[in-house]
Amino acid sequence: MKPLALASLLAVFLAGAASAQDYPARPIRMIVPFAPGGGTDINARILQDPLSQVLGQTVVVDNRPGAGSIIGTDLAAKATPDGYTILLLTSSVAVNYAVYKKLPYDARRDLTAISQVSDQPNIMVVNPSIPAKSLKEFISLVQSQPGKFTFGTPGTGTATHLATALLVSKFNGDMINVPYKGTGPALTALIGGEISMYLSTFASALPHVKNGRLRALAVTGTERAGPLPAVPTVAEAGVPGYVHLTWYGMVAPAGTPRAIVNTLNKAIVGVLKSEKVRKLYDAQGLNAVPTTPAEFAKKMDEESRKWVDVVRANKIPRRSLGGF
Repeated sequence: MKPLALASLLAVFLAGAASAQDYPARPIRMIVPFAPGGGTDINARILQDPLSQVLGQTVVVDNRPGAGSIIGTDLAAKATPDGYTILLLTSSVAVNYAVYKKLPYDARRDLTAISQVSDQPNIMVVNPSIPAKSLKEFISLVQSQPGKFTFGTPGTGTATHLATALLVSKFNGDMINVPYKGTGPALTALIGGEISMYLSTFASALPHVKNGRLRALAVTGTERAGPLPAVPTVAEAGVPGYVHLTWYGMVAPAGTPRAIVNTLNKAIVGVLKSEKVRKLYDAQGLNAVPTTPAEFAKKMDEESRKWVDVVRANKIPRRSLGGF
C-alpha cells in the first residue's frame, strides 16, 4: 500500500476510535416507525428519560410512521452509522421480510442489533357496543354474519395483520381488514365504532380496557396477563394452540462502531434491569427482555424464518411495495 493511502486509512481508523471514545457528544435520535400511542411508541417513551440520564445526552423520540414500519426503518437503515440515530423496531421487521418481494433495505445487512427491549402478549379488544361478552360469543357472531365485521391493523402485511388473519382463519371467520398508520389511530377508530375488533399490543389497549372504552375478550400469550387476570388466553377462550407475542428491540445502522454498539447495549440493559423501568413495564403489561447484540441478532433471524413459513403455509402472496 502506498504511504499516502496508508496514512489516509490510519486517519479514518483513528477518527473512528476517537469518536467512539467521545460518544455520545450530542443528542441521539431514536426513530419509532409507528405513530404515537402504539406499543413501540410506549416503549420509547418509557426508555427515553432513563437512557438520557445514563448516556448523559438527550434522547429524542422521532415518530416516522407509514407502510407498516418500512418508512421509519428505511430512514434508520440509511442514516449515518455514528450512533446518533438508533431505531426502536418491532416484530414487523421480520414480517415485512416475509411479506414483501423487495424492500428498500435489507434488515440483516443494513441494521446492527443492539438489544431486545421487551415483549408482550396482545389483547383482542372490541368496542363495547359489540354484543359479545366472550371470545366464543364473538366467534358465533362473526360466523353468523360473514363479511359484516371488520378488524383493524397498523397496515396491511404487518405482524398484527398476519396474526389477526391467522386467528380469524383458525375459527373459520370472514372479516374485513381495515389498515391504519399505527396502533394508536386504529384504537381511536375502534373506540369510535368504525371497526369491530383489534388485536392490540397490551400497552396500548390496557388503559382503554381499564376505563371501559374497550372490552377485552382474550390475551394472546401462553398464560393470563397480570394486569388483567380475569381475561382468558385465546386458547382458553376457544381457539386452542394460538399464541402471539409482539417483541421490540433496538438497532443501529450497519457499520456503527462496535464500541458504540457496546456502549448503547450496556446503557439499555442497565435501564431495563432497573426497578423503576421494570415497574413501568409491568404496569403496561410489558416484559423487559435485555439481551446481548448477538442474542438479539439471532432472535431477528429466527423470527424472519418463522414468518416466511407462516406466509407460505397460509398461501399469502408476496407483495410489491410501491413508492420506493
